[in-house]
Amino acid sequence: MTKPVFILNGPNLNLLGTREPHIYGTTTLAEVEEMCRARAKDHGLEIVFHQSNSEAEIIDWIHDAINDASGIIINPAAFTHTSLAILDALNMVKHPIIELHISNPHNRESFRHHSYVTFAATGFICGLGVNGYALAVDAVAELLKDLQSVGKKST
Repeated sequence: MTKPVFILNGPNLNLLGTREPHIYGTTTLAEVEEMCRARAKDHGLEIVFHQSNSEAEIIDWIHDAINDASGIIINPAAFTHTSLAILDALNMVKHPIIELHISNPHNRESFRHHSYVTFAATGFICGLGVNGYALAVDAVAELLKDLQSVGKKST
């Protein structure tokens, strides 16, 4: 069995469902977690799901993922635009990383157009609402299958 996929959520996402529903919708983070667990199960994967308003805690989870995860899905929220420390941590990860945003940051204020996380990401999903989480699980599952196929061919 493969290691779990870590799904990491940044600041203010604990208020999903009530925070700016015209931008982020009315689905709660608990409902998003449930959706991710179901989708991961469809792929035979397990997930570890975290949310924090603390940059340091997110970095610690990324460090844990270096050895304890098979991939990372990260919605860094506002840390997307500010955190070189999260980028540095992600750069140490050798497995797939999907950067995820519920809204499309490129359709919003200009300060949201830049992402430090993108420099470490394998892929980027944005603007699809909370459904982007399920697509991110699908993407990680496919990337992991591809990596397993390559590993089997080289042995």
